[in-house]
Amino acid sequence: MYRLILTDLDETLLTTDKHVSPADIQTISKLKDTKLVLATGRGHFSIQNTLKEVGLYDKEDEYCISLNGAIITENKGNRIIHMEPLGYPDAVRLFETGLNHNVCIHIYTAVDCYGFRVFDNEREYLKNRINVIEFEGNDLSFLKDLPIMKVLYCNPDIDYLRDLKRKLDLDDVYDVTLSANRYLEFNKKGVNKGQGLRKLAEYLNIPISETIAVGDSLNDLSMIKAAGLGIGVKNAADEIINDCDIILDSTNNDSPVTEIYERFIK
Repeated sequence: MYRLILTDLDETLLTTDKHVSPADIQTISKLKDTKLVLATGRGHFSIQNTLKEVGLYDKEDEYCISLNGAIITENKGNRIIHMEPLGYPDAVRLFETGLNHNVCIHIYTAVDCYGFRVFDNEREYLKNRINVIEFEGNDLSFLKDLPIMKVLYCNPDIDYLRDLKRKLDLDDVYDVTLSANRYLEFNKKGVNKGQGLRKLAEYLNIPISETIAVGDSLNDLSMIKAAGLGIGVKNAADEIINDCDIILDSTNNDSPVTEIYERFIK
């Protein structure tokens, strides 16, 4: 029996119109003995509307994993039960490195996202996803007293970011991953969705063998590999397909949670 399902949001649970399908909303309401946990690269502050859609908003003993595993929250009151910041010095290092490349830069604290060199294409992508506080200047000292959780670079040319990842060669220093065909993301080393899954499963006393993780992108790969059953949606990136136990017949537009329920839970 599977007692815990972790699902990514963008390009996995959410349709192209940025909502959960009616079929998946109905299916999620049927999950009585199985917890559904949203596991996202975004901050938990940006997914409250999705929690409302699926009936998990402000619920006690329901949880979210956000910022690629840097924060785990109980939905009731957004209570943080685990947090692993990247830290200010590393944020400054990554910010200054990004200045030398053709990227927009996001800096995430525990509650906000700050954006530098945000371009129109990115503003359109972020609409109804994340509220970004844009800033100018090359000084991050205004953030030095805040817990900085993650830094990412954005460029809609994913091949540019793949090349940049190879050139920077920071995988031994940070947890580095690609997502959404437009982001290169940096977390504290050892912080990822897979580690978030393991920590939450331990907290809930659920064996890893009784967990499912479903996603579409490289930042989902760690939880797909960590879960008892690792699933990719039909639109999953080529780079993760071989590491999935199952590839669904459903894309993010075809109610993937409903397919998982029918095949593995019901």
